[in-house]
Amino acid sequence: MHDIVDLRSDTLTLPTPEMREAMARAEVGDDVWGEDPTVQRLEALAAARLGKEAGLFVASGTMGNLVSVVAHTQAGQEVVLDLDSHIYNYEVAGGTIVGHVQMRPVKTERGFLTPEQVQESLRPANIHIPPTGLVCLENTHNRHGGTCCPPEDIAAVAAVAHGAGVPVHIDGARLFNAAVALKREPRDFARHADSVTFCLSKGLGAPVGSVVCGAAPFVERARRVRKMVGGGMRQAGILAAAGLVALERMVDRLADDHGNARTLAEAVATMPGLTVDLASVQTNIVVIRVSPGDRTASAKATTELVAGCAARKVKIHATGPTGIRCVTHKDVDADDIRRAVEAFRELTARW
Repeated sequence: MHDIVDLRSDTLTLPTPEMREAMARAEVGDDVWGEDPTVQRLEALAAARLGKEAGLFVASGTMGNLVSVVAHTQAGQEVVLDLDSHIYNYEVAGGTIVGHVQMRPVKTERGFLTPEQVQESLRPANIHIPPTGLVCLENTHNRHGGTCCPPEDIAAVAAVAHGAGVPVHIDGARLFNAAVALKREPRDFARHADSVTFCLSKGLGAPVGSVVCGAAPFVERARRVRKMVGGGMRQAGILAAAGLVALERMVDRLADDHGNARTLAEAVATMPGLTVDLASVQTNIVVIRVSPGDRTASAKATTELVAGCAARKVKIHATGPTGIRCVTHKDVDADDIRRAVEAFRELTARW
Protein backbone atom coordinates (compact mmCIF):
# COMPACT_ATOMS: atom_id res chain seq x y z
CA MET A 1 0.00 0.00 0.00
CA HIS A 2 1.21 3.50 -0.87
CA ASP A 3 0.50 6.82 0.80
CA ILE A 4 -0.98 8.17 -2.43
CA VAL A 5 -2.71 5.99 -5.02
CA ASP A 6 -1.84 7.56 -8.37
CA LEU A 7 -4.00 6.21 -11.19
CA ARG A 8 -3.54 9.11 -13.59
CA SER A 9 -1.06 7.32 -15.86
CA ASP A 10 1.52 4.56 -16.02
CA THR A 11 4.05 7.26 -16.92
CA LEU A 12 4.16 8.09 -13.20
CA THR A 13 6.05 4.95 -12.22
CA LEU A 14 9.29 5.33 -10.26
CA PRO A 15 12.45 3.42 -11.22
CA THR A 16 13.09 0.27 -9.23
CA PRO A 17 16.14 -0.05 -6.97
CA GLU A 18 17.65 -2.37 -9.58
CA MET A 19 17.19 0.30 -12.23
CA ARG A 20 18.83 2.95 -10.05
CA GLU A 21 21.76 0.62 -9.39
CA ALA A 22 22.14 -0.16 -13.10
CA MET A 23 22.04 3.56 -13.94
CA ALA A 24 24.74 4.32 -11.38
CA ARG A 25 27.02 1.62 -12.78
CA ALA A 26 26.26 2.07 -16.50
CA GLU A 27 29.14 2.01 -18.95
CA VAL A 28 28.70 5.08 -21.14
CA GLY A 29 30.05 6.90 -24.16
CA ASP A 30 28.85 9.55 -26.60
CA ASP A 31 25.82 8.05 -28.32
CA VAL A 32 25.73 10.69 -31.09
CA TRP A 33 29.19 9.41 -32.01
CA GLY A 34 27.86 5.86 -31.78
CA GLU A 35 30.06 5.11 -28.78
CA ASP A 36 27.68 4.34 -25.92
CA PRO A 37 27.83 0.58 -25.29
CA THR A 38 24.80 0.50 -22.97
CA VAL A 39 22.61 2.24 -25.54
CA GLN A 40 23.84 -0.22 -28.15
CA ARG A 41 22.92 -3.15 -25.90
CA LEU A 42 19.44 -1.75 -25.34
CA GLU A 43 18.87 -1.12 -29.05
CA ALA A 44 20.03 -4.63 -29.95
CA LEU A 45 17.88 -6.26 -27.26
CA ALA A 46 14.80 -4.27 -28.26
CA ALA A 47 15.26 -5.14 -31.94
CA ALA A 48 15.69 -8.82 -31.08
CA ARG A 49 12.54 -8.85 -28.93
CA LEU A 50 10.56 -7.41 -31.84
CA GLY A 51 12.25 -9.44 -34.56
CA LYS A 52 13.72 -6.41 -36.32
CA GLU A 53 17.19 -5.66 -37.65
CA ALA A 54 17.92 -2.56 -35.61
CA GLY A 55 16.70 -0.27 -32.85
CA LEU A 56 16.99 3.41 -31.99
CA PHE A 57 16.82 4.76 -28.43
CA VAL A 58 14.75 7.96 -28.27
CA ALA A 59 13.64 10.25 -25.48
CA SER A 60 9.91 9.48 -25.65
CA GLY A 61 7.14 7.72 -27.50
CA THR A 62 6.19 10.99 -29.15
CA MET A 63 9.73 11.36 -30.48
CA GLY A 64 9.68 7.73 -31.62
CA ASN A 65 6.51 8.28 -33.61
CA LEU A 66 7.78 11.57 -35.02
CA VAL A 67 11.08 10.21 -36.31
CA SER A 68 9.26 7.17 -37.72
CA VAL A 69 6.69 9.25 -39.61
CA VAL A 70 9.34 11.56 -41.04
CA ALA A 71 11.74 8.73 -41.92
CA HIS A 72 9.03 6.82 -43.81
CA THR A 73 7.51 9.71 -45.76
CA GLN A 74 8.24 12.57 -48.11
CA ALA A 75 6.86 16.09 -47.81
CA GLY A 76 3.44 16.38 -49.39
CA GLN A 77 2.36 12.81 -48.69
CA GLU A 78 -0.54 11.70 -46.52
CA VAL A 79 -0.60 9.51 -43.41
CA VAL A 80 -3.65 7.31 -42.77
CA LEU A 81 -4.43 6.73 -39.10
CA ASP A 82 -7.25 6.34 -36.59
CA LEU A 83 -9.19 9.44 -35.57
CA ASP A 84 -8.62 8.67 -31.87
CA SER A 85 -4.93 7.81 -32.25
CA HIS A 86 -2.26 9.29 -30.02
CA ILE A 87 -0.27 10.52 -33.03
CA TYR A 88 -3.23 12.53 -34.28
CA ASN A 89 -4.48 13.87 -30.95
CA TYR A 90 -1.57 14.27 -28.55
CA GLU A 91 1.69 14.81 -30.42
CA VAL A 92 1.39 18.52 -31.25
CA ALA A 93 1.05 17.96 -35.03
CA GLY A 94 4.73 17.00 -35.17
CA GLY A 95 4.47 14.98 -38.37
CA THR A 96 2.77 17.87 -40.14
CA ILE A 97 5.15 20.53 -38.83
CA VAL A 98 8.43 18.64 -39.17
CA GLY A 99 7.63 16.19 -41.96
CA HIS A 100 5.21 18.37 -43.96
CA VAL A 101 2.76 15.49 -44.31
CA GLN A 102 -1.01 15.64 -44.18
CA MET A 103 -2.87 13.47 -41.66
CA ARG A 104 -5.95 11.58 -42.82
CA PRO A 105 -7.84 10.45 -39.70
CA VAL A 106 -10.38 7.66 -40.09
CA LYS A 107 -13.15 6.96 -37.57
CA THR A 108 -12.94 3.36 -36.39
CA GLU A 109 -15.06 1.11 -34.21
CA ARG A 110 -12.51 0.31 -31.50
CA GLY A 111 -9.45 2.28 -32.54
CA PHE A 112 -8.10 -0.15 -35.14
CA LEU A 113 -8.21 0.41 -38.88
CA THR A 114 -9.71 -2.43 -40.89
CA PRO A 115 -8.27 -3.63 -44.20
CA GLU A 116 -11.37 -2.23 -45.93
CA GLN A 117 -10.84 1.20 -44.36
CA VAL A 118 -7.20 1.24 -45.41
CA GLN A 119 -8.15 0.25 -48.96
CA GLU A 120 -10.71 3.04 -49.10
CA SER A 121 -8.21 5.56 -47.74
CA LEU A 122 -5.39 4.84 -50.19
CA ARG A 123 -5.11 7.72 -52.63
CA PRO A 124 -5.30 7.12 -56.38
CA ALA A 125 -2.69 8.58 -58.71
CA ASN A 126 -4.08 12.06 -59.29
CA ILE A 127 -2.30 15.38 -59.65
CA HIS A 128 -4.74 17.03 -57.25
CA ILE A 129 -4.31 14.55 -54.38
CA PRO A 130 -1.50 13.87 -51.90
CA PRO A 131 -0.18 10.32 -52.32
CA THR A 132 -0.48 7.97 -49.36
CA GLY A 133 2.91 7.69 -47.68
CA LEU A 134 2.24 5.74 -44.48
CA VAL A 135 -0.38 3.83 -42.48
CA CYS A 136 -0.18 4.09 -38.67
CA LEU A 137 -1.70 1.74 -36.10
CA GLU A 138 -1.79 2.01 -32.30
CA ASN A 139 -1.52 -1.03 -30.01
CA THR A 140 -2.69 -1.02 -27.27
CA HIS A 141 -5.12 1.80 -27.96
CA ASN A 142 -5.06 4.55 -25.36
CA ARG A 143 -8.32 6.41 -25.97
CA HIS A 144 -10.27 3.19 -26.46
CA GLY A 145 -9.25 1.92 -23.04
CA GLY A 146 -6.13 -0.14 -23.61
CA THR A 147 -7.66 -2.49 -26.16
CA CYS A 148 -5.43 -4.90 -28.07
CA CYS A 149 -5.17 -5.52 -31.80
CA PRO A 150 -4.15 -9.15 -32.44
CA PRO A 151 -1.27 -9.90 -34.82
CA GLU A 152 -3.59 -11.41 -37.42
CA ASP A 153 -5.51 -8.13 -37.77
CA ILE A 154 -2.25 -6.21 -38.11
CA ALA A 155 -1.17 -8.61 -40.84
CA ALA A 156 -4.42 -8.07 -42.74
CA VAL A 157 -4.04 -4.30 -42.68
CA ALA A 158 -0.37 -4.50 -43.61
CA ALA A 159 -1.17 -6.72 -46.60
CA VAL A 160 -3.41 -4.01 -48.07
CA ALA A 161 -0.92 -1.22 -47.39
CA HIS A 162 2.07 -3.16 -48.69
CA GLY A 163 0.09 -4.16 -51.76
CA ALA A 164 -0.01 -0.46 -52.61
CA GLY A 165 3.65 0.07 -51.72
CA VAL A 166 2.81 1.90 -48.48
CA PRO A 167 4.75 1.16 -45.27
CA VAL A 168 3.11 0.52 -41.88
CA HIS A 169 4.17 1.98 -38.53
CA ILE A 170 2.89 0.79 -35.14
CA ASP A 171 2.70 3.16 -32.21
CA GLY A 172 3.26 0.39 -29.70
CA ALA A 173 3.68 2.57 -26.63
CA ARG A 174 2.09 -0.26 -24.62
CA LEU A 175 2.84 -3.10 -27.03
CA PHE A 176 4.16 -5.35 -24.28
CA ASN A 177 0.83 -4.98 -22.47
CA ALA A 178 -0.86 -6.36 -25.59
CA ALA A 179 1.64 -9.21 -25.79
CA VAL A 180 1.06 -10.20 -22.17
CA ALA A 181 -2.73 -9.83 -22.39
CA LEU A 182 -3.04 -11.94 -25.55
CA LYS A 183 -0.25 -14.33 -24.53
CA ARG A 184 1.66 -13.72 -27.74
CA GLU A 185 5.28 -12.90 -28.42
CA PRO A 186 6.02 -9.18 -28.99
CA ARG A 187 7.58 -10.01 -32.35
CA ASP A 188 4.24 -11.44 -33.51
CA PHE A 189 2.73 -7.95 -33.37
CA ALA A 190 5.70 -6.38 -35.15
CA ARG A 191 6.25 -8.99 -37.85
CA HIS A 192 4.19 -7.34 -40.58
CA ALA A 193 4.98 -3.72 -39.68
CA ASP A 194 7.86 -1.77 -41.16
CA SER A 195 8.52 0.01 -37.89
CA VAL A 196 7.40 -0.18 -34.28
CA THR A 197 8.01 2.10 -31.33
CA PHE A 198 7.43 1.12 -27.71
CA CYS A 199 7.80 2.97 -24.41
CA LEU A 200 10.11 1.89 -21.63
CA SER A 201 8.69 4.61 -19.37
CA LYS A 202 5.09 3.39 -19.06
CA GLY A 203 4.18 -0.03 -17.71
CA LEU A 204 7.77 -1.27 -17.96
CA GLY A 205 8.69 1.28 -15.30
CA ALA A 206 11.86 2.93 -16.65
CA PRO A 207 12.19 6.65 -15.93
CA VAL A 208 12.83 7.80 -19.51
CA GLY A 209 12.84 6.53 -23.04
CA SER A 210 11.37 4.59 -25.93
CA VAL A 211 12.85 2.47 -28.70
CA VAL A 212 12.07 2.52 -32.43
CA CYS A 213 12.68 -0.78 -34.24
CA GLY A 214 12.77 -1.63 -37.93
CA ALA A 215 15.04 -2.49 -40.84
CA ALA A 216 18.57 -1.13 -40.61
CA PRO A 217 18.22 1.42 -43.48
CA PHE A 218 15.02 2.78 -41.93
CA VAL A 219 16.64 3.09 -38.50
CA GLU A 220 19.55 5.03 -40.00
CA ARG A 221 17.09 7.50 -41.55
CA ALA A 222 15.28 7.73 -38.21
CA ARG A 223 18.60 8.35 -36.43
CA ARG A 224 19.19 11.32 -38.71
CA VAL A 225 15.72 12.70 -37.97
CA ARG A 226 16.31 12.17 -34.25
CA LYS A 227 19.35 14.42 -34.51
CA MET A 228 17.35 16.98 -36.48
CA VAL A 229 14.77 17.38 -33.73
CA GLY A 230 17.36 17.62 -30.97
CA GLY A 231 17.11 14.03 -29.79
CA GLY A 232 20.79 13.13 -30.06
CA MET A 233 21.66 12.39 -26.43
CA ARG A 234 25.26 12.02 -25.29
CA GLN A 235 26.06 9.68 -22.38
CA ALA A 236 22.57 8.24 -22.70
CA GLY A 237 23.65 4.86 -21.37
CA ILE A 238 22.69 6.09 -17.90
CA LEU A 239 19.09 6.11 -19.14
CA ALA A 240 19.41 3.06 -21.35
CA ALA A 241 20.60 1.01 -18.37
CA ALA A 242 17.17 1.39 -16.75
CA GLY A 243 15.59 0.43 -20.07
CA LEU A 244 17.56 -2.81 -20.11
CA VAL A 245 16.25 -3.71 -16.67
CA ALA A 246 12.74 -2.81 -17.85
CA LEU A 247 12.93 -5.20 -20.80
CA GLU A 248 14.63 -7.98 -18.87
CA ARG A 249 12.65 -7.84 -15.60
CA MET A 250 9.39 -5.93 -15.96
CA VAL A 251 7.43 -7.51 -18.82
CA ASP A 252 5.81 -10.55 -17.21
CA ARG A 253 4.58 -8.57 -14.19
CA LEU A 254 2.33 -6.49 -16.50
CA ALA A 255 -0.26 -9.22 -15.90
CA ASP A 256 -0.58 -7.93 -12.32
CA ASP A 257 -1.53 -4.49 -13.64
CA HIS A 258 -4.13 -6.02 -15.92
CA GLY A 259 -5.66 -7.93 -13.01
CA ASN A 260 -5.81 -4.79 -10.89
CA ALA A 261 -7.46 -2.87 -13.72
CA ARG A 262 -10.09 -5.59 -14.09
CA THR A 263 -10.81 -5.52 -10.34
CA LEU A 264 -11.24 -1.75 -10.41
CA ALA A 265 -13.40 -1.80 -13.53
CA GLU A 266 -15.77 -4.49 -12.29
CA ALA A 267 -16.28 -2.68 -8.99
CA VAL A 268 -16.83 0.74 -10.54
CA ALA A 269 -19.24 -0.66 -13.12
CA THR A 270 -21.68 -1.52 -10.30
CA MET A 271 -21.79 2.02 -8.90
CA PRO A 272 -24.60 4.51 -9.59
CA GLY A 273 -23.86 7.13 -12.22
CA LEU A 274 -20.75 5.37 -13.51
CA THR A 275 -20.42 3.12 -16.56
CA VAL A 276 -17.49 1.07 -17.82
CA ASP A 277 -17.29 -0.92 -21.05
CA LEU A 278 -15.87 -4.06 -19.45
CA ALA A 279 -15.13 -5.59 -22.85
CA SER A 280 -12.57 -2.82 -23.44
CA VAL A 281 -10.69 -3.50 -20.19
CA GLN A 282 -8.13 -5.85 -21.70
CA THR A 283 -4.95 -4.39 -20.21
CA ASN A 284 -4.17 -1.65 -17.68
CA ILE A 285 -6.54 1.18 -18.65
CA VAL A 286 -10.06 1.75 -17.31
CA VAL A 287 -12.21 4.39 -19.00
CA ILE A 288 -15.15 5.52 -16.85
CA ARG A 289 -18.14 7.49 -18.08
CA VAL A 290 -19.86 9.71 -15.52
CA SER A 291 -23.61 10.09 -16.08
CA PRO A 292 -25.67 10.74 -12.95
CA GLY A 293 -27.84 13.24 -14.84
CA ASP A 294 -27.82 15.51 -17.90
CA ARG A 295 -24.54 16.70 -19.39
CA THR A 296 -24.23 19.70 -17.09
CA ALA A 297 -24.86 17.60 -14.00
CA SER A 298 -22.48 14.92 -15.27
CA ALA A 299 -19.70 17.42 -15.90
CA LYS A 300 -20.13 18.81 -12.38
CA ALA A 301 -20.13 15.29 -10.96
CA THR A 302 -16.92 14.48 -12.85
CA THR A 303 -15.15 17.50 -11.37
CA GLU A 304 -16.40 16.61 -7.89
CA LEU A 305 -15.34 12.97 -8.32
CA VAL A 306 -11.77 13.93 -9.28
CA ALA A 307 -11.55 16.39 -6.40
CA GLY A 308 -13.15 13.99 -3.92
CA CYS A 309 -10.76 11.19 -4.84
CA ALA A 310 -7.80 13.57 -4.54
CA ALA A 311 -8.97 14.51 -1.03
CA ARG A 312 -8.86 10.80 -0.23
CA LYS A 313 -5.31 10.55 -1.66
CA VAL A 314 -6.46 8.82 -4.82
CA LYS A 315 -5.42 10.62 -8.00
CA ILE A 316 -7.49 10.06 -11.16
CA HIS A 317 -7.52 11.86 -14.50
CA ALA A 318 -10.48 13.56 -16.21
CA THR A 319 -10.24 13.00 -19.97
CA GLY A 320 -13.16 15.30 -20.75
CA PRO A 321 -16.28 16.83 -19.21
CA THR A 322 -17.78 13.42 -18.39
CA GLY A 323 -14.88 10.99 -18.77
CA ILE A 324 -12.27 9.61 -16.36
CA ARG A 325 -9.26 7.42 -17.11
CA CYS A 326 -7.56 5.23 -14.53
CA VAL A 327 -4.31 3.44 -15.36
CA THR A 328 -2.76 0.71 -13.24
CA HIS A 329 1.00 0.17 -13.02
CA LYS A 330 3.74 -1.33 -10.87
CA ASP A 331 3.36 1.33 -8.16
CA VAL A 332 -0.32 0.47 -7.59
CA ASP A 333 -0.99 -2.76 -5.69
CA ALA A 334 -4.14 -4.67 -4.71
CA ASP A 335 -4.53 -2.69 -1.47
CA ASP A 336 -4.33 0.55 -3.45
CA ILE A 337 -7.10 -0.67 -5.73
CA ARG A 338 -9.28 -1.39 -2.70
CA ARG A 339 -8.68 2.17 -1.47
CA ALA A 340 -9.61 3.56 -4.88
CA VAL A 341 -12.78 1.48 -5.02
CA GLU A 342 -13.78 2.69 -1.55
CA ALA A 343 -13.21 6.31 -2.58
CA PHE A 344 -15.42 5.87 -5.65
CA ARG A 345 -18.05 4.13 -3.56
CA GLU A 346 -18.18 6.84 -0.89
CA LEU A 347 -18.49 9.61 -3.45
CA THR A 348 -21.10 7.99 -5.73
CA ALA A 349 -23.24 6.99 -2.71
CA ARG A 350 -24.25 10.67 -2.48
CA TRP A 351 -25.69 10.79 -6.00
